[in-house]
Order: sequence, then structure tokens, then C-alpha cells
Amino acid sequence: QVQPVESGGGLVQPGGSLRLSCATSISRFSISAMRWYRQAPGKQRELVASITNGGRLNYADSVKGRFTISRDNAKNTVYLQMNSLKPEDTAVYYCNAETYGSGAYWGQGTQVTVSS
Repeated sequence: QVQPVESGGGLVQPGGSLRLSCATSISRFSISAMRWYRQAPGKQRELVASITNGGRLNYADSVKGRFTISRDNAKNTVYLQMNSLKPEDTAVYYCNAETYGSGAYWGQGTQVTVSS
């Protein structure tokens, strides 16, 4: 299935860490970028981090220095390591696979809740 599948969400205390995973069957050679988005209730979906086919990394200012996006090409999997989590990081996190010629593909999302 071409649809990305996220995992790794859960409940964590402020200051804690989680690692999200996003697996896809799409060839890495067809992917222009893998991106993590998040959406909190009542808010617009926002871009959190991205990694291009060439390995270029970008982060939202709100997560810079705390989150790290990476990929395992052999497993067609992208990760989002989230450290020093804050309550404002609470959201549904979505993986998006952007391709060169076949559009983009969204995962179903995984819930991340940061609360004491």
C-alpha cells in the first residue's frame, strides 16, 4: 500500500521524548520530500519538519533544536525524534510523502499528547 503508516505516538510528560515512525512502500527515488505535519484541535495543520531526497533538513522554529527528522532508506521509513516535549506539542502528527510525479500521500496520523 502506498499510504504512509505512522506509529510511535502516545502520552508523555513535559520534557520527555518520543520517536515517531512513518513507513511507506513508495520508492525513495520517487520521493522528493518526506514531511511531518501536526494538527491540534481547532488549529490549522502545520509543517513540523521535512527531509528532501537529497537529505536537506528543515524544521519549524517552534521545534528547532528539539526535534530531529531522519530516514532509513533501506526500510523506506522516516523518523521524527522528539525531545524536550512541551504541552504545546500536543497534536495529531501526520506523515506526508511528496513525490516527483504522482502527487503526495498522507498517513492517518498518530496522536501525541504531552501532559503532566
